[in-house]
This record gives sequence, structure tokens and C-alpha cells, in this order.
Amino acid sequence: MKKASIAGLAVLAILMAASASLFGQTAADRIRQGDEYYAQFNDEKAMEEYLAAVQAEPENYEALWKTARAYFDLGDLMDPKDDSATQKQRKLFTDSLSYAKKAVRANPNDTWGHFFLSAAQGKYVLTQGKKEQVNASKTIKAEIEKAIQLDPNNDLAYHALGIWHRKMDEIGGAQRFLGGMIYGSIPKGTNEESERSLQKAITLKPDYTNHHLELGRTYLAMKKYDLAKQEFQKTLALTNTTSKCETYKKEAQVELDALKKKGK
Repeated sequence: MKKASIAGLAVLAILMAASASLFGQTAADRIRQGDEYYAQFNDEKAMEEYLAAVQAEPENYEALWKTARAYFDLGDLMDPKDDSATQKQRKLFTDSLSYAKKAVRANPNDTWGHFFLSAAQGKYVLTQGKKEQVNASKTIKAEIEKAIQLDPNNDLAYHALGIWHRKMDEIGGAQRFLGGMIYGSIPKGTNEESERSLQKAITLKPDYTNHHLELGRTYLAMKKYDLAKQEFQKTLALTNTTSKCETYKKEAQVELDALKKKGK
């Protein structure tokens, strides 16, 4: 009886081990699978894997920031045509922001948690009022700068800083004065700083379409039309490296067509 019981336990242990090897995937396994889907531009499947990794290890930093990235990318890909699409996009950015905050709590000393915290917050506040946007702009810049401090080679953080400066520069003097009276102090940014930050992003990753697209837009703001055209043309010529590159190319073509219409 005792021998049979021991034998039974041994068989059960073998079956459990076999079951675990077949079905029990670790967080690291899920992250690897997510990375494979991400490389194939399949953001939805990548997100499923990263979420599964978080479920397996709720404090896994890599799983958390990559989940934040997946939600952000899915939201950024959307082109809302109606209220329901807008609501869905807002939810995706809200989820991205939530996971980015968890990532920073899990590891406050790595660049990607801070970067996606700034990126998700930047998209989310666009759905809020002007006062919330002004208040958030300071926090967003602080998170971008923290990401750069933690990794001076983070090209996406320099990219975000370039856009931040251009958006702040768009607020003119009178508008800034009146806005400051209503909303409080409005941070200052310049197109020159935008240009420098985006050029730095390109130095770090010259083959990324969106770096060139946004530098082109900064040159438009500076009325440097020939330089803008060059950057839009570079955007079109580059190989796609992310799921969003085709969208960026379409946007670059729209910018080029608009310049041509204006005779620039």
C-alpha cells in the first residue's frame, strides 16, 4: 500500500512536471513571444503576451513597460472617425499611462518607464482641458528629461523633447501672457531647441521615419521649407521599422503635397 502510494505520487509528479513544461510559460517566455510579435508589427498579439507576463509576474518591470508601449502604440495607430473611436483611443492611452506608472514604481532607475509615462500622459492630456494640458506639460518634460538622464542614447526621448519644444513655441507671446493669467505659468520652448533635439534623435537612430517627419514639421514652423522637404522625402525613402511607419509616410506625403500647392 505504501509502495503503491509512493509510486502514485511519483507518477503524479512526473505528470505535473510534463504539464508545466507544456503549458506553464514564465514571464520571460511571454516577453520573448511578445517581442517576436512586436518585431512583426503585430501590436495586438504583442500586447496579449506582455499582459500574460504581467499576470505571471505583476512586478516584472520589462513586462510592465512593454505593456505600456503596446497600449500606446495601439492608441497611436488609431485615426478616430467618431465618438466611439475617440473613447477607445482615450482608454488605450489611459491604460498605457497606468502601466507606465506601475513600471516606474517597479524600477524608477530605468529610462523606458519614464519615457512611456511622458508619452502616454502627453497623448492623454490632449483629451483634457487647457488648464490640465498646461499643468501636465511641466510633468511631461520632467519625465522626458529623466528618461534622457537615465539613458543619453534614448532617441525616442530626444524625439519627444523636440516635439515638446515645438508645441510650447506655438504658444505666442500674447497668447502666453493671457494663458498665464488664466492657467498659471506656461513653460517656454523654442523651435531651435526642437530642431536640436530632433537632430540628436536622428543621430542616434537615423533610420526611424518619425524622427525625420517631425524634424520636417519643425522646419515648417521655422519657415525653412527646403529643409522641411528634404526631411519629408527622407521619411518616404526609409524602410519601415515599426507598425506606425506606413502612417508616418502617408503624413509626410500630405506635407509634401501641401508645400507643392503653396509653391514652396
